[in-house]
Amino acid sequence: QVQLVESGGGLVQAGGSLRLSCAGSGRPFSAYAMAWFRRAPGKEREFVAAITWRTGTTTYADSVKGRFSISRDTSVNTVYLQMNDLKPEDTAVYYCARRWYSGDYYQPGEYDYWGQGTQVTVSS
Repeated sequence: QVQLVESGGGLVQAGGSLRLSCAGSGRPFSAYAMAWFRRAPGKEREFVAAITWRTGTTTYADSVKGRFSISRDTSVNTVYLQMNDLKPEDTAVYYCARRWYSGDYYQPGEYDYWGQGTQVTVSS
């Protein structure tokens, strides 16, 4: 059974930074790719960024390009999301997710395991 646990959320002022972590468990832990999604109040869950587990190839939503950076450390089964220059519109619950195959990274239904989420609040 795979489990994903996010951490690192919090309250930050606009222009600030946060780093989220997502630790995966389950032996052996593996993935085709890991991703971050977010859900703002009253909105649908949206794709933020993804990284392939073996090669580290990254994909970003246009809304976060140049501000967010996704990375992974396969030795500790952890994926990170470094968020810089945060804006109030980045306020959301952030989720990490695992996918077992390539396809459309933007589709939540193509991910098989999800974390419980971590709240990020950006004040203006």
